[in-house]
Amino acid sequence: MFIVLLVLLLQFFGYVNGEDELHNLKECDIYHGKWVYDDSYPLYNSSQCFHLNMHFDCQQNGRPDQQYLKYRWKPFACDLPRFSGKDLLERMRNKRITFIGDSISLNQWQSFICMLHSHHPHAAFTRDNDHGFTQFTFLNHNVSVGFSWNALLVEKESTSYGMVLNLGSISDFDANMWRHSDVLIFNSWLWWLHSGSDRPWDFIVDGDDLHKDMDRLVAYEKALSTWSHWVQNNIDFDKTLVFFRGDSPRHPNASEWGNNDGKQCSEEREPIEVREVNEYRELKKPAGEGIVERIVRKMRKPVRLLDITRLSELRKDGHPGAYASSHHQGMDCSHWCVPGVPDTWNHLFYAELLRAYV
Repeated sequence: MFIVLLVLLLQFFGYVNGEDELHNLKECDIYHGKWVYDDSYPLYNSSQCFHLNMHFDCQQNGRPDQQYLKYRWKPFACDLPRFSGKDLLERMRNKRITFIGDSISLNQWQSFICMLHSHHPHAAFTRDNDHGFTQFTFLNHNVSVGFSWNALLVEKESTSYGMVLNLGSISDFDANMWRHSDVLIFNSWLWWLHSGSDRPWDFIVDGDDLHKDMDRLVAYEKALSTWSHWVQNNIDFDKTLVFFRGDSPRHPNASEWGNNDGKQCSEEREPIEVREVNEYRELKKPAGEGIVERIVRKMRKPVRLLDITRLSELRKDGHPGAYASSHHQGMDCSHWCVPGVPDTWNHLFYAELLRAYV
């Protein structure tokens, strides 16, 4: 009787997942489902996240509604295991987790730190910063969770005639960091769309050719091909798990989901209904997502796709909108409020870790 009670308690606190539950998780398409209202959400309060970028802290910036905080992702074919920061830190003991990408990856990384910290609010930790790389280390478990700013993944070099993007090269700094991580979560797309003065390069090197600019989808595919070849040839897949997070959708045009009077994503309060968006989901799939899927599918090593694009397309309500700052100036329909949608990305990441390590 004592053993049964102990197992039940461990399951409740997230240390043990039943064999049937894990089997169902392994067989389940966790990305095919719907958003359901859950009054027990959010998983934490943003005021507990001392490290949180104010740009993502919509409640502290004055967003008056809270309904967007109350939605949980529910796969059709199974239930996601409850997120347990204690269990995750125990499974990742003595390991390094690294998020690599742009400000959307920063968005996800900060959500992940919030989720872990809320389960261990008094845990000892350190924070280190070095050349665009920030790392939290939870000392009791020796688990490091880092973020590396690398919006394009391939090498970018400052020269006397401008910033040069090399589609065929990975920088030595990035290569060294990637090799020494146990879990890698990559993403890239948003900065490939920048133009004019916001374009992050002056020239592009493509093999022996030098371009002022080129077709962005072509350049993106060449860069991801370079990334994929490097990963396959340099990462020890017996030691390291590699993920690529799908593209994060934007919601700048309210008429696309039938709100002809709406102003971008401003004042949106609930997700798009699944039954309304079969055609919308196909039409609004980011152009880069097909390239990501094709590159990952061709790789001979098992890179796991965090396929968050379609489920995030439904969350027109989850962006900062006018609440990306306390001054309520501008409109951000690209990033996400925290707590919010990135928590679900990390919940799905946790489910993928359970699948990988059990």
